[in-house]
Amino acid sequence: MITFDHVSVVYPESDEPMVQDVNLEVAVGEWLVLAGPTGTGKSTLLNSINGLVPRFTGGTLHGTVIVDGRDTSQLPPRELSDVVGVVNQDPLLGFVTDNVEAELAFGMEQLGLSPSTMRQRVEATIDLLGLADIRDRKLSQLSGGQQQRVAIGSVFTSHPKVLVLDEPTSALDPTSAEEVLAALSRMVHDLGVTVVMAEHRLERVVQFADRVALMSREGTVTSGSPAQMMKSSPVAPPVVTLGRAMEWDPLPLSVRDARRDATGLMRDLSRSQPDNSAPERNPDPVLHARKVVVAYDELVAVDQVDLDLYGGEIVAIMGRNGCGKSSLLWALQGTGPMRSGKVELGGAKVRKSAGKRGLFRRKSQEPHGLDIGVGLVPQTPADLLFRDSVDKECEQADSDNGVPTGSTRAILDQIAPGVPKATHPRDLSEGQKLSLALAITLVAKPNVLLLDEPTRGLDYEAKARLSELLDQLRAEGIAVVLSTHDVEFVAQTCSRVIMMAGGEVIADDTAVEVLTALPAFAPQVSRILNDGKWLTVNQVVEAVGGSATVDGVEAGDSHE
Repeated sequence: MITFDHVSVVYPESDEPMVQDVNLEVAVGEWLVLAGPTGTGKSTLLNSINGLVPRFTGGTLHGTVIVDGRDTSQLPPRELSDVVGVVNQDPLLGFVTDNVEAELAFGMEQLGLSPSTMRQRVEATIDLLGLADIRDRKLSQLSGGQQQRVAIGSVFTSHPKVLVLDEPTSALDPTSAEEVLAALSRMVHDLGVTVVMAEHRLERVVQFADRVALMSREGTVTSGSPAQMMKSSPVAPPVVTLGRAMEWDPLPLSVRDARRDATGLMRDLSRSQPDNSAPERNPDPVLHARKVVVAYDELVAVDQVDLDLYGGEIVAIMGRNGCGKSSLLWALQGTGPMRSGKVELGGAKVRKSAGKRGLFRRKSQEPHGLDIGVGLVPQTPADLLFRDSVDKECEQADSDNGVPTGSTRAILDQIAPGVPKATHPRDLSEGQKLSLALAITLVAKPNVLLLDEPTRGLDYEAKARLSELLDQLRAEGIAVVLSTHDVEFVAQTCSRVIMMAGGEVIADDTAVEVLTALPAFAPQVSRILNDGKWLTVNQVVEAVGGSATVDGVEAGDSHE
């Protein structure tokens, strides 16, 4: 169905190719997962399948990409739309209407399908992706995860032969991700659709894949069966990492596989107890919120939420898509809409403000009061980027905050080493954009740092570095709050978890108590061992006396 024949892609600002001499064939009805470190060219390779590379991205494409017998270099993307459907990392970029049903029907209208056919496909897609409760909503009112499901649905209604997806589960809660992956599995097995998917959260997708293709930092690709590739892959989910550390053979790819091998491990661990204690935090809250209500017209997104945040802790806000996580973060930051309630920082009320690149600062009215800042990195980090190169973004942030030149770049290099200096921010991968926005926010030294889906686009190594960075900030007395669906990152990084549902807080406790109480949000290690105590591979390896390196972190190093 798809053939890459000596494909290379070189961008003008780079001396080295982003994609280098790729030879790869994808069969009809095959599910191929494209994996690899952040910024290695996965999105570039995906976008070459329907001709977006190089027509709309610039650069030079060498070699040929053949899809269903068509040479993509000879046809514009619109003439491949009946064969290839593409879902990008940012669903907003692909929307052309303003409400859910119209977006689902738009692609079919362009193909000239009959009204009755369109109606049937829209209804089938709504059922398949669980969109019934939002079918009449405006796209601008949806959460990021809901937008992503609509984007997948809008492509699926046209019934393409090839479906290309760039991190399709990154903004989805665990249950929604399972539903989407189950729907894709039915498309592959029942309809013979060929699926090519780039995904960093391999714990969700590797067991579905027929084949895994790994991209190296040099832009080359090697492929093989999931079991074969996971043996030595530099990116691997916790279940694989645990299997490597325990030397299980064959290597497990799913929680069910790992349970079959874990009997002896569970017996050994029954005599041990992990350290799930929370680090010491400041005694007084740096942020105090009471009766916070956020509403959009008649839709109440946050309903009477009380919350105290303390310096020296890392807190996760979790819950299903659309439960109000992002709306709460914006209200806490001070620039989002808030119908009622109050948010105070060191005794000073947070009011609406234009802010500065995601940072709100307010001087306490108390004599000698602290100058307290709340920084927010949004779900779409490009919202904080406006200069025409990475270097200029860093220099602007240094200047804005009165810090020595190079300060922002040093933080960026700690989070995501090697981001090209001259590259335009819009040409970065989503993970690189997030890293740049985070560096810009951190250089302002906020007292409270709010992160909305901070691990989207980050590989396991990058997430380990981010975890280390957040732990450093916690040790400096900063309150860190992240809204996320990434249960593995929460298990590794956070000491406290706030669970939301329907705009309300339904649980606020230690990470181990909340994560192990809700099976859908439990990390892989917890589901494998099923004893309500163990959360991470590091904890397990430390307990059994191992010294393996896990996800880029030496076993025994704790971020909890």
